[in-house]
Amino acid sequence: MEPQNPENEEVSKNVKNLDDWLPITKSRDAKWWYSAFHNVTAMVGAGVLGLPYAMSQLGWGPGVAVMVLSWIITLYTLWQMVEMHEIVPGKRFDRYHELGQHAFGEKLGLWVVVPQQLMVEIGVNIVYMITGGNSLKKIHDISCPGCKSIKTTYFIMIFASVQFVLSHLPSFNSITGVSFAAAAMSLSYSTIAWVASANKGVQPDVQYGPRASTTTGSVFNFFSALGDVAFAYAGHNVVLEIQATIPSTPEKPSKKPMWKGVIVAYIVVALCYFPVSMVGYRVFGKDVEDNILMSLEKPKWLIATANMFVVIHVIGSYQIFAMPVFDMIESFFIMKMNFKPTKFLRFLIRNGYVALTMFLAITFPFFGGLLSFFGGFAFAPTTYYLPCIMWLAICKPKRFSFSWFTNWFCIIVGVTLMILAPIGALRQIILQAKEYKFYS
Repeated sequence: MEPQNPENEEVSKNVKNLDDWLPITKSRDAKWWYSAFHNVTAMVGAGVLGLPYAMSQLGWGPGVAVMVLSWIITLYTLWQMVEMHEIVPGKRFDRYHELGQHAFGEKLGLWVVVPQQLMVEIGVNIVYMITGGNSLKKIHDISCPGCKSIKTTYFIMIFASVQFVLSHLPSFNSITGVSFAAAAMSLSYSTIAWVASANKGVQPDVQYGPRASTTTGSVFNFFSALGDVAFAYAGHNVVLEIQATIPSTPEKPSKKPMWKGVIVAYIVVALCYFPVSMVGYRVFGKDVEDNILMSLEKPKWLIATANMFVVIHVIGSYQIFAMPVFDMIESFFIMKMNFKPTKFLRFLIRNGYVALTMFLAITFPFFGGLLSFFGGFAFAPTTYYLPCIMWLAICKPKRFSFSWFTNWFCIIVGVTLMILAPIGALRQIILQAKEYKFYS
């Protein structure tokens, strides 16, 4: 036995202490069903309510094809990430960027993954601030039709005030209760959305033609809708972080319980996405709003309830996407800036982050356009093709084998999405911004 270098001992002790403090690796005693509802909360976001609108821009054939293909591709890339979590014996890639560093090298891995992952997580948090604020406003307007109108800005602030409190939960496992409530709510409001639509029946003057009056408009709308669909499949950015909370031994690797949870989550995703998108589009046709609950005016109590469910869901979902950001910022301050891991540091970082996302949400509340822009620009890479590139780099499947072809197919689809979706979304944001008054 070689004598242990005291310096190395000190480093590994520091790393262990830091792991015990950081939110992702603090506790590793999650059960497989934790992974199921964390994944549902991360995946079935407010994006589901925009799916009928996306269908109205895609049309029946392409719409159904894009929805089904996305479900299959993202399930496949999620399986790859679960498999790669412990691809090196005795080591766990607890964060997306750690797997990126293993695939592409220390420096390049960080540059490839971190900007995209941060864009997704911060983007989702901004969109959820807007969604939470809009839903609270809708509840207020339905419950009190004669009351004085209150600015959306104030409702976003009310939503943010809950996040200021919840963001101080120390670790991923400590938000399990919030996540469970959020997962139950996503299934509930999705069910309300499609059942209430089906109950309303197909509208007498329903039309399924293109939304836009010009060919150019239709093409841009088609691009934008691809981004909306990509946004709906966004759970991959936190999947390794979720898996990091599950205990693992050589006999019982974490991938088995994690995969069980993912399968349950994906069944729930199918039960939410397919009925909402197809029933919503069938009932309202090309006139459906970019949030299906806005198209459903009656019964008022049911729509108010569904909006309340949306609020509870995005409260939990915001935390699922904020945790990895807290983890990154906190580890940066401690490892690179040599700060001490104190409660005060955590207090400043987390409150600062919630305040920043609140400010951005109040300043740019273009819900539909934002969804599509983030969906195409950031979600398509991290969800549709980055796992495939890592798989090709790490596992090196034989050229022209089935695995090789499958991965390249996913990469081509993902890159196409990433290029086309933001083009359509930017046009939409520009059109909406023309009529927009700041801080209204």
